[in-house]
This record gives sequence, C-alpha cells and structure tokens, in this order.
Amino acid sequence: MNAPVDVSFFTRAAKPLTSYRKYWAARFGTAKFLPTSRAEMDALGWDSCDIIIVTGDAYVDHPSFGMAVIGRMLEAQGFRVGIIAQPEWHSADPFRVLGKPNLFFGVTAGNMDSMINRYTADHKIRSDDAYTPGDVGGKRPDRAALVYSQRCREAYKDVPIILGGIEGSLRRIAHYDYWSDKVRRSVVVDAKCDLLLYGNAERAIVEIAHRLAAREPVASITDVRGTAFIRRSGDESAQGWFEIDSTSVDTPGRVEAHVNPYLMISDQAREQGASCAREDEAAEVAVKAETAGSAANPAIKPLTFVANPNLPSTVHTAQGKIKVPPRDRSVIRLPSYEQVKSDPVLYAHANRVLHLETNPGNARALVQAHGEGATARDVWITPPPIPLTTAEMDYVFDLPYARSPHPRYADENGSHDGATKIPAWEMIRFSVNIMRGCFGGCTFCSITEHEGRIIQSRSEDSVIREIEAIRDTVKGFTGAISDLGGPTANMYRIGCKSPEIEAACRKPSCVYPGICSNLNTNHNPLIKMYRRARALKGVKKILISSGLRYDLAVQSPEYVKELVTHHVGGYLKIAPEHTEQGPLTKMMKPGIGSYDKFKQMFDKYSLEAGKKQFLIPYFIAAHPGTSDEDMMNLAIWLKKNGFRADQVQTFYPSPMATATTMYHTNKNPLRKITRDSETVDIVRGERRRRLHKAFLRYHDPNNWPVLREALKAMGRADLIGNGKHHLIPTFQPLTDGSYTSARRKNSTGTSATTTKAAPVVKGRLLTRHTGLPPLAQGAGGKPSGRKGR
Repeated sequence: MNAPVDVSFFTRAAKPLTSYRKYWAARFGTAKFLPTSRAEMDALGWDSCDIIIVTGDAYVDHPSFGMAVIGRMLEAQGFRVGIIAQPEWHSADPFRVLGKPNLFFGVTAGNMDSMINRYTADHKIRSDDAYTPGDVGGKRPDRAALVYSQRCREAYKDVPIILGGIEGSLRRIAHYDYWSDKVRRSVVVDAKCDLLLYGNAERAIVEIAHRLAAREPVASITDVRGTAFIRRSGDESAQGWFEIDSTSVDTPGRVEAHVNPYLMISDQAREQGASCAREDEAAEVAVKAETAGSAANPAIKPLTFVANPNLPSTVHTAQGKIKVPPRDRSVIRLPSYEQVKSDPVLYAHANRVLHLETNPGNARALVQAHGEGATARDVWITPPPIPLTTAEMDYVFDLPYARSPHPRYADENGSHDGATKIPAWEMIRFSVNIMRGCFGGCTFCSITEHEGRIIQSRSEDSVIREIEAIRDTVKGFTGAISDLGGPTANMYRIGCKSPEIEAACRKPSCVYPGICSNLNTNHNPLIKMYRRARALKGVKKILISSGLRYDLAVQSPEYVKELVTHHVGGYLKIAPEHTEQGPLTKMMKPGIGSYDKFKQMFDKYSLEAGKKQFLIPYFIAAHPGTSDEDMMNLAIWLKKNGFRADQVQTFYPSPMATATTMYHTNKNPLRKITRDSETVDIVRGERRRRLHKAFLRYHDPNNWPVLREALKAMGRADLIGNGKHHLIPTFQPLTDGSYTSARRKNSTGTSATTTKAAPVVKGRLLTRHTGLPPLAQGAGGKPSGRKGR
C-alpha cells in the first residue's frame, strides 16, 4: 500500500486497509444506501446488523460525511452496517429500531461539534442546522456524543460502544468547556464508552471490527493507535510501561550545601576540638533545610535516586550515560483531572504536553487520572494513528458512495433541492476533497488535533475519477466543480523533505514563524491536476473555494498565476486573521507583509488575465492576545484598504485548541509553562467582545457610539471626524441598535419593525440617514409624486 507517489515517506508499520480477510457477511454484497430501517434491512436480506452507526447528522452517502466514510469502509470489509441518523433522544426506543448489533454501536455527534453547531460564540442559540433537512435546528441534543452513548447503553447494555467523530476527538482528555465555563472530564469517562477513536479512524475502526468479530473482548483491545480508554488501577495490561511523571511544573530540587566562607579551615578547627569544619556545617545546614521543608509539607519528600541495572557501566560514571526509555513503551502522566480543574497553570502545562505528542513518528502514550480513592481510574490515550498512504486514501474515496442524501429525505417530487434541502450537502455537492491534514498549526483551529499535520494526499487519477463521477451521476451538475481542496487549498502533496526529520519533529507548525527549510513547497503536482481537471469533457469551470495558505502560495508564482487566471470565480477567500503582531504571534499566523506580497501577485495576474477579481480577507475579533489598540489599528487598516466586513468572526474557544487554553488560563502554552511564564491578554465579557466586533464593523452606524466612547478613552479622539482620514464620523444617524449578520436568523435585532423619525431640531440637517422618512414608493417601484407642503 506504500505507493511511490506518497508525499510523506513516513514509516508506516501498520497493516494495510485492504489486507484483512473479509467478514463472512460480504456475500450480501453492496447496498445502494446503508439501511436506516428494518424494511430496508429486509430488502437486503439481512436479519441483523453487525455494526450500527448512530450520528447527529442527516445521512448523506458522500465521502465528505464521516458516517458514510466509516460505514462504507466497514461494508467493504464485509460487515453489515446500519445507520441511525438524528434519532429522537428522549428515550432509548429509537436506538432499538434496527435491532441489536452483533458487534458494536459506533457513535458520533456528526461532522460538527454539537455545541458549536447549536450555539454562537456569544452563547445565542442558532435556529438553523446545515446538516439537517430543511436547515432546521434542534434535531440533535447538546453534547450529542454523551447522550447518544448513554441511550445506546440503555438500549442494549452488553453491546460495546465505540465513540468517534470530532466532538469526541477534541474531548479525549480533561478539557475547558466554554459553554459551562468550567473544566470537564474526558468524554471517555462521561460517555462511558468502551473505546474512543480520535482523528481519522479508518485504520483503527477496521482493526477493532475484525478483532471484535474474532470474539476478542473489547476490554483487551488496548494497543490500537488513535484510541482512548479507561484503565482501572491494578490492570495487568498496564505492566511494562515506562511512566514519565509530568504532573507538576514546580518539582523541588536538591538543597545544595553552601560553604560558610568565614569559618576557619578544617585542620585548625579540629586542633581546637571543635566540630565546625566548613564541610560539616555545610552538610548540617543542608540536612536542616531539607528536614524543615519536609516538616512544613509532609507531601514533599527527598528525591531518592535508584541505580538502573540495565544501564551499562562506564569508566567515567558508575552507571554510564542516562538512556531515554523507548518511546513506544513510554507513557507520560499528565496532571490529573482534579489538578487541571483547580489549577489553570497545570491545565496549560497538560495542553502543551498533549500538543507536543501529536506526531505519529515520535508521540508517546498519555495517561490522565480521573477521580480519587475507590473511584480512581486512568484515561489512557495511545499515540496518534499512522497516516494513510496515497493508495489507501484512493481506496477510501473510491468506495461506492451514492453521493446523495438518503431517499427518506426527498420531497414529494423525489428531489433534495426543495424544502428538504440539506445545506451542508448542497455546499459540497460538486466539490472534491483531494487531501487531509494541515501543518499550519493555527492555535484557534482544531484540524491538527483531529486530522494531524502530516498531509495525506490522493492520487491525481483518483481525483479525476471522482470529477468524472460527479459529471456523469450527480443530478444538477452544470459543468462547474465548486472546489478542489481540503482543510487548506494548496497543501496537496507538500511535506517534509526528510523522512528522518519528519519522524522526529515536534514543531507545532511547518510555516510559523517562517516556512521551514525542510518543507517541500513544490506546487507543480497541484498545477498539473488543475490543468488536467479543467481539460475534462463536460467540465466548464474548476473553482477553488477552500481557504488558501497565501504565505505558502507566494513560494510558487506559477501556482498563483494558474489559480488567478483559471480558478477564481471573481472572489478568493484568504485569512490574514489580523494585522498586528500581538494577536498574530498567539495565532501562529504570518505577518500582514505576506498578505501584501500575495495581493500584489493576485492583482498583477488578474490584470494580465483581463479579469476584475477581488480578495475577501477574513479577520478574527477578540482572539487571545488582542488589545483594544490592536483592533483599532486593524480597523484603520480596513478603512485604508477599502474593506467593509459583512461577516464578523469572533473567537470561539473550541475544546482542546491551544488558543482555548490561553483563554482559560491566561498562559501561553506555545512556550514552556511555569508559574511565572508569559501571560496573555484575554478578551472576556460581552462589553469588550462587542467592542472588538465593532472595530471590525467600523462602517456600521450602530457601532459608532461605542467606538466614539472607546476612542476617547484610548486617547484617539483624532480618529473621530467627518474627513476621509477619520475612522468614524461625529454625527449619528438614527439607528435601532441592531446588528444584522450574514446568517440573518441569528441576528440580534430589536423587536421594532419601524423606526420613528427623529424630532426636528433647529439647525439640524435631516437626510434619509439621519431621520428623514424614506420616500413613498409607487407602482413599479418608482417614487411617487411628492405631496405639497
């Protein structure tokens, strides 16, 4: 399976996905759609399901939907897989609709974290859900991974529960929960699942399914990479591990013996019959200090160093050089749940250790204690899964997906384009995913924690086959592919030049603070794919809608020219996120100079192509490390460059993200954590968060009063005026105080539907912006005649 076109030469000591002997139920063949009811099971000739997947999303049989990928992968291994999509969760009955699974329940909250799906960054409830037919909200519970797991256990107590998906993946250790503003336990403890699979789980789920089919107890499956599970104290399977204690940042050291320089030399002291030799007093002082320290705190005991007989002896030392225990048998003990819950510094330390152990080439297992006394148990987290090879990626994406929502969601005309349309499906309907992973390392993003930073790319042939399948089979295709991308548009087949360095690297980003000298930045494979794709018969346009890593793109002017000339539909999304170094260093994003360089190239090639095209930059408000002055400078930059942001992205603390740790602890886990380590300015409270959003939307009259107040307090009243060089004007039009977002259902408008005209004041000029009622509109939309005075 190690195809020669792999961008990563990462050593893959893993069993290939296609090497397993198929389960006996493979004789039933392939289902057009995985069954969601007993009637569909009967039509397939099944008496039971081997595996049932419970998901918080509507069932769309497409490789962009997790439940379809896992379901089709298990089906290809010969298992009978059923789907329970968006079940009613108030009782266990809907979880019994397909009967008892023979092997296990697979549980996922869906493609999106259920809490982020349900609530805005300002804790407002969303009224829509892009993964539900008709865009209707409320079809899944809060913390769906917990609720679904508990209902599955209630339905069939003895059936193993395997939890997966991004919601579980980002909660595998004790984590800060933004919605309740507290640290919660690992989802493994709260969900009471038997195993948690984190990251892209094809390799793990296939191995586990075959081992369970071979009647191996689920409790004994503790050696699969990319899993988390609970071990009780005294578990024999935990023997033979080298445990590295990382539960504290304040480990006391030895008290050194300091010699008193004012004492007489030892020989003179002995001649006088005294016992005050320098060495003796120094040793006595050290002993007293250690004894006093132990008495003050009985928990602190002197360190005892025990010789390791396995280390070879040398001439220089009694035991020779210290050897690091083998990484594949080492486990790092993180601070316990109780510790990180009560101590933000230890929380930041645990988060830093977790992020340092994300490279499959050198990551060690982690363990975190939950509970004390009789309830104590350890949550073990095995190293991350081995990345898929190019051939395995092709195998996953070439599975027989229907590329459509399940027929149960169709309207009376058998269509998915009407009232039952699923917005998330509509977005990716004509798009193609060409790779996985991201080595950007942005601290506010969780892609690296979920998919990893090693890029897993499909072959060009596989991508072309999928484009042809869309052209030939997907209803409504008009010739335009909406996206060829992934987590990032331009990381296809880009990776480390050296397999040794790749396997040993512990850097969180390959492109920050600058592009690593060991990174291959060759965009030629992507350029070649673009050209081949747009040359296909019946394909009129290939658009790139995924976010572009522009600091990487400028390394290849040929790629930028190719992109701008052929693959931009008028607008291109990029994400500078900010202009100031304070927040950018906490985001691990490049400086605004990289944006300026890319914009110059973008404008140049657009002009050469004779096209009028625009960049749409995205910015984040209220990110950790952002001061009010930083937001003011960003607003000045936006006005200077003629940008008026319609969509405002406020920092959203998602579980396990590095920026979320900053938000919770006021510490910077990008550096070593100590009690005195760097602190981070955090934007908390509704008033300050609204101010930062207001700076992004400086052009909105509703924001002008709060901006005037803030600018005066900051000593920048010079930015208030009616000239072009001013940020906001001195006058105030009549507004209703509301904010209308791009998602209008989530806007926070006032209840008033009409606005009263302002009272007439002598000397005040009234316009339609400052209180004059709008002109009455006659038939045909033309202004009616003005009435007499």
